Order: sequence, then C-alpha cells, then structure tokens
Amino acid sequence: MKIRRIVRVGLFALLTVVAVIAVTVGGFWWYFHPPFERTDRIVYTQRRGVDLTLDLVRPSRPNGLGIVVMVSGGWRSGPEGFRPWMTAPLLRRGYTILAVSHMSQPQATVMEIVEDVNRAVRFIRHNAREYGIDPNRLGVAGGSAGGHLSLMLATRGGPGTPDAADPIDRESSAVQAAAVFFPVTDLLNLGHSTENTGDGGPPKSFVKAFGPQATDMAAWKQIGRDMSPIYHITTALPPVLIIHGDADTLTPLEQSEWFVARAREAGRTIKLVVRAGKMHGWPTMLWDVRQFADWFDRHLKPAGSLQAASTRARYAQSRRRNHDLRRGGDRGEGSRTEAAQMRCAPAGPVQGDSAGTPQGETAVACLSTETRS
Repeated sequence: MKIRRIVRVGLFALLTVVAVIAVTVGGFWWYFHPPFERTDRIVYTQRRGVDLTLDLVRPSRPNGLGIVVMVSGGWRSGPEGFRPWMTAPLLRRGYTILAVSHMSQPQATVMEIVEDVNRAVRFIRHNAREYGIDPNRLGVAGGSAGGHLSLMLATRGGPGTPDAADPIDRESSAVQAAAVFFPVTDLLNLGHSTENTGDGGPPKSFVKAFGPQATDMAAWKQIGRDMSPIYHITTALPPVLIIHGDADTLTPLEQSEWFVARAREAGRTIKLVVRAGKMHGWPTMLWDVRQFADWFDRHLKPAGSLQAASTRARYAQSRRRNHDLRRGGDRGEGSRTEAAQMRCAPAGPVQGDSAGTPQGETAVACLSTETRS
C-alpha cells in the first residue's frame, strides 16, 4: 500500500509540474501572439530603382498612436528581419507598428539610409489618417544600427520643404519619443569598441558603409560628425529611453552614457537602463520591450487621455444611473422620470512641449446633467 501511495503522490506531483510548465509556455505563447491585421510591403520610396517598403501591423484594439520600428542590424535590412511578435508588448498596448526596411549597406551608404528613413517617417505622417494614427504623436524604436537610426531621427528629424513638388516631402520627419537598444551615438569616438582601429577612423568592419570618402580622414571627420546623434542634441530632443548591456564590446555602454550626459546638459528627458553582464543583445530583450511600451505610454499619449478616460467613466456611470431610474419607473416608484444626459464643451487647449507635441489641441470636458419631467 505504501508503494502504491508513493507512486500516486509522485505521479500527481509530476502531472502538476507538467501542467504548470504547459500553462507557463502557453501563457508566453499567447502573450507574444496578439491579434492584429497586417499589410506588407507598402512602398515608401525607391533607391536605385529598388522599392523600399514598410510593413503595417495594426492591433485588434488600436490606441491611435504609431511606433516606427527601424528594421536594421549593422545597417543591413529587409522585411524578412521583422516579425510582429517582436513588438508584442507594444501591440498589446494598442500601438500600431510601422516596420521600416531600408537598402542595406554597402549598396547604400549610411548617409543615404538616414535620408531614406527620414522619407519613411514623412510618408507615414502623410498617410497617418489612413493608418488610423495621430500624425503629431509618432514614436520610434530600434536596436543597434536600428537604435542609431532612431536617434538620428530623434536628433535630426525635422520640417519638410514647404514648396516641394511631392506633398510627402512637405511633411515633417520629427518623432515625439524614442526607445532604443545599445545604439552607437559617437562615430568619431568609438572608445573601447572592438570596432575602434585607434586612428579616429570609421568602424573597421563598416568602412564601406560610409562611402568611398570614409578613408579620407579629413572627409571622415565631417561624415562621422554628420552621422553621430550626439552632435545634434538640441533643446528640441524628444524623450529618449536607452537600454544597454554593460558587457557590450561592439557598442560599449559608454556610447549611451555620453549621449545621456549631453542630453541632460540640454535639459532634455532621457533615461538609461543598464543591463548588468549583458552583451550586444540578450534572450530577454523581448521582455524589455515592455519598458518601451511604458515609455511611449508616458510620453506619447495626449495630456488629455486621463481626462478622456474620466469622461468615459462618467458616461458609463450616467448610463447605469439612467438604466436604474428607468427600472425604478417601471416598478411604479413615482410618476417622475429622470434621464441622464452628457453635455460636452471645450475645456481649453492642451499645452504641448518643445519635443514636438502639438500645441493648442482642445480638450473636451463632459458634465453629467439630469432632466426631469
């Protein structure tokens, strides 16, 4: 009997462990596979006769805000490098994802790539209404080279050409918030990077990525400066979040530390999260994307969003009151009936900021009133 009891207890324990593992794995699978609608290969421009495209991923419950994702590693890119599950935490929060691919180096120089991703943001802003997103509240995200491109947009994105023949080129390429992983920020000072040759030149594995003049030291100083986000920080820098491992030897942590210090000198909103012992990428990075979502929630959502939520709550409360009053009337509790109504009026402008938040948006205040008969 004792043996049978031990077997039963052991079997029960084993089944419990298996069930816990199954639930955990199933939970992770569910979380990283949110429902969405996807439109692939939207052409935003051409480079040397080749279509450059973006993929649009719209969650089942969009919040009206868009995140531009830079699909880039080593300044190499392609639509196949993006999978929606990579942005699951953002999709779960309702963000529409616009995954931008570019022509890879050395077929295109980094300078041309920066030009093209600026075009992508202008294209997205021009078509924002069609995509169901606010053109004045765009976030950008990426890692490594994608982080570099994101910061180039955050520091150098700006107004279009007002009299351009193409209406897309009249749009701004500015972004209103950025969240990135381990970006290179100063190409003229590679510090302790394994890419540093010690002569002040371009990263040794990416010389061709910066064009034929990159080997001319005088020319490189200008190219490197132009392509380094750290030299373009101004008081217009939008809020930036950086997550970086302190064991990264390709793009050392100092690259982010220098950028953060310069941004703080300019009085800008910036946060650096250091991952102890992590190198240039780590398995739980996807989980860290939740911090990207938190950052965008904090810095992209309109100032009136809390007021809007409060308004929705008051509206729901009013409907419940109306329902209860009707039930009371049906039970004959008095001849007087009451109907709850919502009366809305402009409550004044929402103040924007220098990071690109629109000025003068009108908030709406709704008051619950009652009419009696």
